[in-house]
Amino acid sequence: MPVRISTRGRYGIRALLDIALHREEEPVMLKDIARRQQFSLRYLERLITPLIAGGLIRSTRGSKGGVSLVQDPADIKLSDVFLLMEGSIAPVECVTTPGICGRSGNCATRDIWHDIKHAIDGILESTTLQDLVIRQHAKETAESAMYYI
Repeated sequence: MPVRISTRGRYGIRALLDIALHREEEPVMLKDIARRQQFSLRYLERLITPLIAGGLIRSTRGSKGGVSLVQDPADIKLSDVFLLMEGSIAPVECVTTPGICGRSGNCATRDIWHDIKHAIDGILESTTLQDLVIRQHAKETAESAMYYI
């Protein structure tokens, strides 16, 4: 079975991206995020809690309430989001907990799993929410251009 990132991590990043894309409307209503991202409001409410606790977003109550980013999207690294939503991303448990396996110290395959984790961590550390905003805008622009061809 392949290494998978849970819906918690994937949807958490999609929710943050949605908020960043709609910053001019802040605070962004959860029901709007859920509708645009096509996941349930109930699940989104559970995702928002660690993002608030982690200081990435704030919640505003009331009829015009919703959520908004605390920081500029350029200052939010995906590694910070994944740490809040998923914890450590490692393809096998022995990478983060070597003591789980007596072979960890002399296992060549563990070295590969460690390299994979290091590569993933590097991508997440060097990618910001603003990078995703730029990518999303580029995809939308390319899609719009296809209709005019």
